[in-house]
Amino acid sequence: MSLDRVCVEPSILYFGTPVVLISTENEDGTANLAPMSSAWWLGWRCMLGLSANSRTTENLLRAGSCVLNLPSVNEVSAVDRLARLTGSDPVPESKRARGYRHEARKFEAAGLTPLASLTVAPPRVLECPVQMEAVLADWHGVGEDSPWKGGLMAIEVRILRVHVDPEILMDGHPNRIDPDKWRPLIMSFQKFYGLASGQVHGSRLGAIPEASYRSPDMDRARSTEA
Repeated sequence: MSLDRVCVEPSILYFGTPVVLISTENEDGTANLAPMSSAWWLGWRCMLGLSANSRTTENLLRAGSCVLNLPSVNEVSAVDRLARLTGSDPVPESKRARGYRHEARKFEAAGLTPLASLTVAPPRVLECPVQMEAVLADWHGVGEDSPWKGGLMAIEVRILRVHVDPEILMDGHPNRIDPDKWRPLIMSFQKFYGLASGQVHGSRLGAIPEASYRSPDMDRARSTEA
């Protein structure tokens, strides 16, 4: 690899993050399902970067709950079928210009199966190996000092329940995900990728017990009725 570096101006900076299918409840009680990849976690909290005028954002701010469904590489075709579909009607001009069309029946369009949640109204996605029920905690605008003011939002949600496929659990540890078994679907510069098998290097952080990162939100979530 060359040691030279050049200054560039990419239009997007999506260097690679997991894909999330967010399910929310529409005003009429039906379900909306939308793919996104601007998400990151701290403890039992997740930050979601969303368009302010999307149906997902409208539903989440109104109803205050969602499910974060994490597809593996095996669900990539279903995720791709959701691309350029929107629950918003009429379609926002910014999305229309990118080729989006309105679709009210997102689960059917993707060939995915809704599954009742335990603590929130929006359904889980049966086919996704990881499903996290969540409630709205906070939100604020992104780019409020730019011409994009009012167009983007950072939304914080708090996790209530985590459902996983037993196949990705670590042997002998009922509450730990095995990173050698979990193969998340990754979005990098608008293209789909998966993780290579095996670690590329030993991790000093990996020697720290996971329990030391335990979030107080876990106890709070336990008190939420199923």
